[in-house]
Amino acid sequence: MLGRLIPREERFYDLFVDSARNGLEAARALNQLMTDYRDVETRSLQLQSLEHRGDEISHEIGSRLATTFVTPFDRDDIHALNSALDDVVDTIEKTVDTFLLYRIEKPTPEALQLSSIIVQQCEALVVAVGKLRSFKDLKTDWVEIHRLEGEGDRVSREAIAGLFSGSMDAIEIIKWKGVYELLEAACDHCEDVADVIEQIVAKHA
Repeated sequence: MLGRLIPREERFYDLFVDSARNGLEAARALNQLMTDYRDVETRSLQLQSLEHRGDEISHEIGSRLATTFVTPFDRDDIHALNSALDDVVDTIEKTVDTFLLYRIEKPTPEALQLSSIIVQQCEALVVAVGKLRSFKDLKTDWVEIHRLEGEGDRVSREAIAGLFSGSMDAIEIIKWKGVYELLEAACDHCEDVADVIEQIVAKHA
């Protein structure tokens, strides 16, 4: 009864949308780099800025969670969603930084394909997070995110297997294996967000 008398803090929804949009911007920046591979250092700085922005949003959500009496949904779910969205941007930033640190000469078709999948996942996440206020019509979005994760997993497995099927230099194999694993991790983190959303909706069904 008390929870009905005290207004819920609705700002969480806006912050989650901001976080999801920041993730989409990071995913698009990664995809642009894979499409037009130049100025890697500049792109890396751009991703660092987006990662810092993601941290700011995450910290604001955490601060509000610590001071808000009535939250729009379970505190554990708010924390889980906040963490999962932050992981997406962190991993994308780490991927671009790895291209710079490893001095990758040019991306592979598989890397471009994986970056495109991540963009599609992040687009679906923005739509899904935007629907959280109503907890309605979200199934299509998380199903699509799961489907894309499966596609990303397949592309990553085939790419890593391909590293060992030719005459690529051992150091290059190590570099690209690390890159593919990071790209796959970004896909996985997008799916983690979808899992949390599915869990939240199930509790409010």
